[in-house]
Amino acid sequence: MTDTSQRFFISYAGLDRPWAEWVGWHLEQAGHHVILDVWDWSTGDNFVQRMDQALEQSDAVVALFSKSYFDPDRWTQEEWTTTVVRRDRLIPLALEPITTTDAPPLLAAKLRKNLHGLDETAAVTALREAINGGTRPTSPPPFPGTAPAPGLGTASSSTKPRLPSSAGQPDVWNVRRRNPDFSGREALIAQLREGLLSGQRAAVQALHGMGGIGKTQIALEYAHRFAGQYDLVWWIDAEQSDQIPVHYTELADRLGIAKPDAGSEHNARALLHHLRTRQCWLIVLDNAEDPDQIEPWLPDGAGHVLITSRNPDWRGIANQTGLDVFTRSDSLAYLRTRIPGIASEQADVLAKDLGDLPLAVAQAAGVIGNGMTLGRYRQLLTTSTAEILKEGDTRGYPASLAAAVGIATARLEDDHPDAAALLRLGSFFGPEPIPTTWLEVARPELTTISGDPGNLMWPQAALQPLSRYGLARVDHETFQIHRLTQAVLRDQTSPQQAGQIRSDVATVLGSVDPGDPEAPHTWPAWAALASHLTAQLLVFTDRPELRRILLKAAFFLIRSGQPRSAHSLATSLHQSWGAELGQEHPDSLTCMQYLGHATADLGDISGALPLIEDTLARRRRVLGDDHPDTLHSANDVGAIAGRSGHLAQARRMNEDTLARRQRVLGDDHPDTLASAHHFAISLYNLGEQEQASRIEEDTFARRRRVLGDDHPDTLGSAHNLAITLREAGELAQSRRMDEDALARRRRVLGDDHPDTLASAHHFAITLREAGELAQSRRMDEDTFARRRRVLGDDHPDTLGSAHSLAITLREAGELAQARRMNEDTLARRQRVLGDDHPETLGSAHSVAITLRDAGELAQSRRMNEDTFARRQRVLGDDHPETLASAHNLAITLRGLRHYSDAVQVLEDVRSRLRRTLGDDHPRTAAVTKSLADTLIAMGKRFAAQRLLASQQKRGKRRPGRKRR
Repeated sequence: MTDTSQRFFISYAGLDRPWAEWVGWHLEQAGHHVILDVWDWSTGDNFVQRMDQALEQSDAVVALFSKSYFDPDRWTQEEWTTTVVRRDRLIPLALEPITTTDAPPLLAAKLRKNLHGLDETAAVTALREAINGGTRPTSPPPFPGTAPAPGLGTASSSTKPRLPSSAGQPDVWNVRRRNPDFSGREALIAQLREGLLSGQRAAVQALHGMGGIGKTQIALEYAHRFAGQYDLVWWIDAEQSDQIPVHYTELADRLGIAKPDAGSEHNARALLHHLRTRQCWLIVLDNAEDPDQIEPWLPDGAGHVLITSRNPDWRGIANQTGLDVFTRSDSLAYLRTRIPGIASEQADVLAKDLGDLPLAVAQAAGVIGNGMTLGRYRQLLTTSTAEILKEGDTRGYPASLAAAVGIATARLEDDHPDAAALLRLGSFFGPEPIPTTWLEVARPELTTISGDPGNLMWPQAALQPLSRYGLARVDHETFQIHRLTQAVLRDQTSPQQAGQIRSDVATVLGSVDPGDPEAPHTWPAWAALASHLTAQLLVFTDRPELRRILLKAAFFLIRSGQPRSAHSLATSLHQSWGAELGQEHPDSLTCMQYLGHATADLGDISGALPLIEDTLARRRRVLGDDHPDTLHSANDVGAIAGRSGHLAQARRMNEDTLARRQRVLGDDHPDTLASAHHFAISLYNLGEQEQASRIEEDTFARRRRVLGDDHPDTLGSAHNLAITLREAGELAQSRRMDEDALARRRRVLGDDHPDTLASAHHFAITLREAGELAQSRRMDEDTFARRRRVLGDDHPDTLGSAHSLAITLREAGELAQARRMNEDTLARRQRVLGDDHPETLGSAHSVAITLRDAGELAQSRRMNEDTFARRQRVLGDDHPETLASAHNLAITLRGLRHYSDAVQVLEDVRSRLRRTLGDDHPRTAAVTKSLADTLIAMGKRFAAQRLLASQQKRGKRRPGRKRR
C-alpha cells in the first residue's frame, strides 16, 4: 500500500465511539476520506441503506475490535459475513486484548494491529502501519516518543479527539473509587455516551429509575470509563438541592476561583460562569429529586451534566433515560462473577426470584457468597423478605433494599397518604403492570382507599408521587411495582390490614371481564388479568366471587397455547376446590376438565386420559348423559383417546357425542361443530379418508358461516382439510389451503402458538411431497427448533417435527444424519407414547427405510416385518399406513432378491389400495410402479409393460375429486 488517498468506513461498537473519532480524525489528517456514522449520517436516515452505501463506496473497512464489538446481540453470523468479512479489504484494530473465544471464527484468524496499551505516538504509528503496511526503515528508527510520527502526524489542534486510553484521571477529580464488581449495562452506557456527545452545548442527561436499579453505579462507571476524555470531573450529592451551591463552592476553591468571604451562592455563580469558558468537563448530580430546584444550578458551556434521580419528570431540562432492571444475561453474568461455581440453572432461578433488580442481586450474591446455601436464601426470600433484604453486601449503594424501600415509603406516607394507600394496595397485586382502568371501575367498592370515590383525578393524582419517589413505574395506562418492593411492603403490613387489602384486590380482579377467552383479540387483556390472579392464587381460591374468573383464566391459558401455566393453575384450583367443595361440585368438575386439557397439551396423553374419563363419569352421574357439560367431557374423551392411539374407541365416542350434540344443541352450535371436527379426525386416523373429508368440508363451511374465517376453530378445520387433500393426492389445492391457514394462524395466534406450529409442520410435509426439499427442510428445521423451545424435546408434536425432518434429510441424501435423527425419535416415541402407538410405528417405518437405503437390508427387513405386523394389529389390514409398511417390506425383499415374496406382497397391497383409494391415487400408482420394477428384476419385462400400460390407460389423466 502507498500513502495515496483512500476512502475508509469505520465499523465500531457504540461504546467505542471515542476510539472511532480518534481513528477517523487521524486518517483525515493524513489525507484520507472517512465515513463515520456520527459524522456523516443524520437522525432519521435509513440505517441499512446508509450502511450498504458506505460499504459500497469504501476502499476498506477499518474494524475496531473490542469485546463490545463482538457482543452477539449486535450481529448475526449472516451480518458478519455480508457486511464485514467478505469485504475485499478489512483492517482490524484491537482496542483491548481479544481472544479466539471473543471473536467469531471468521474474524478470529484475522491479523490485527493492537492499539491498546500504547501511548498516543505509538498508537498513531500503529495506525499508519495498519493502513499503509509495514516497510523496512532506510535509517535508524527514532527513539519512540522523541518525534511526532510522520504521515498521520500528531496535529496540535485543540479540537483533535484524545486517544481514549492515553490519559488517567483528570487533575480536577473527586469521584469515589470504581466499583470492581460492576458488570453489564454496556448498551446503556453506550447510549449514555451517545447522548452526551450529541453536539449540544452543556449536554444534560438524566438517568431515572426506582431505588436499587443502579443509577449511581452506572454514573460512577461512566465517570471512570471516560475519565480520560475530561479535564474536570466533579461528583455532587444533589439529594438536598439547597446544598448544591456549597458543593459548587468546593469545586470553585479547587479551581482557585473562590473568594473566601463571598459566600457559597456568589462562588457557585462564579463557578457556573467559569464553566461557560472552558471545555471537557463533567458534572454529576447524583440522587437529584426536584427538577425545579435543580434547573437554576445546571451549568452551561462545552461540557456534560449527568443527573441520577428517582423522579422521571425531567422534560424540558434534560435528555431522559429510564433505567430498567438488569437483563437476565446481565444478572447471570454478575452472579457467576460473585458466586464462583453457581450453576447456570441456579443463577437463573435466583435472578427470577430477585426480579433482576441490581441491588437485590448484589445483596444476594453477598449473602450466598458468605456461606448461605442458595436453597435457604430462596426460602427466606419467600418467608422473610424484609429481613433477608436487610442483609448482604451493598457496596456502592447507600442502603439495603429493605431500608431503601422503608425510607421512601415513610416519606410517602408523610407527604402523600393517599398515594401510600395506593402503594399498599398495589403491593398485593402481582408484579406485572396493573391497568389503572381496573381501579377506576372498582373504586366505589374499595375499603382501604380513603377520599371521595367520585374523584375524577383518582388514581392518576395518587400515582404521580409513586413515580417521583421511585416506588413504581407509571405510564398513561398502567403502573408497576417491583416484586421485591411489593414483598417488603407486604411484610411490613399488619395481618388485619393485609386482610382488608386482599379483599379490595379480590374486588378489583372480580370486576374485570376481558370477554370470551377463546377469542384471540381478548388475549392481551386476559394475560394481564391471569398474571395477577395466579400471583396471589392461594389467597384467591377460597373466594366464591372469583371462581368464575379463575376458571375462565385457566381456559384462556389453554386456548392461547400456554399449557404449563394452565396446568399449574388448574392443579391448584382442583386441589383447593376438591377439598373445599367436593370432587363433584360443578366448579371442581370444570377444573378437572381443564386439568385434563392442559395435561394433554403438555404431551402427557396417558396422564390426561384418566382425568378426562373420570370427569365424564362424574358428570354423567351428577348431570346426566345429555347435559352440555357432560357432552364437553365426552368430546374430550374422544379427542384424547385418538391422540393416545385408541382409534376405535375415539371413533365410537366422537360419533355418539356428535349425534347427542346435534340433537341437544343443534347442527350449527360451536360445540356440535367441535364434535364433527373430532369425528372427522378419528375417521381420517382409521384410514376412512373419503368420509373424513366430506365431514370436514361441511364443518369448515359451517364454522366459516357461524364463527368467521379467522376463528381458531375455523382455522383448525382448514388445517385438517388441507391434510386430507394432501393424502388424497391433491397437492396443489392442499398447498394453497396450508399456506392460507398458516398465514392466518401466524397473524391471529402468533408464530409460536402450538396450532401455528402444527400448520407449519404440515406445510413442510406438503412441500416435501411436492418435491421442494430445500424449502421443506428450512420449514422443518424452524418448526422443530420452535417446538423444542415452546413444548420441550419429548412432546409428541416436537417428535412429529423431528420425524418429518428426518424424512426430508433422507430424501435429500443425508443418510447418516437422517438415521441418527430417526433412531433418536423412535426411541423417544417408544418411551413417551409406547411401542404400538401409531406415531411410534411411523418412526419405526422411517427407520426401516433409512436402513434399506444404507444397504442394511437384513436389519431393514426385520424392522419392516415387525412394523407391518404391529400396524395390522393396531390399525387393520387395509389402513393406508399398514399398506405403506407392506409396500416398504416388498421393496426390501426385492433388494434381497426374494422376488416371488415381493411380488406376492405387492399384488396384495395393490389390490387393497385399488379398492380403498382407487386406481388413480398416488399411493396406488407408486405400488404399481414397484410391482413393475420387481417383475423386470425377475425377467418378466412383458408382464411389467402390460401392467404399466394398463395403469396408464386407466390414469392417463388423474382427475381431482369434485370439491363440495
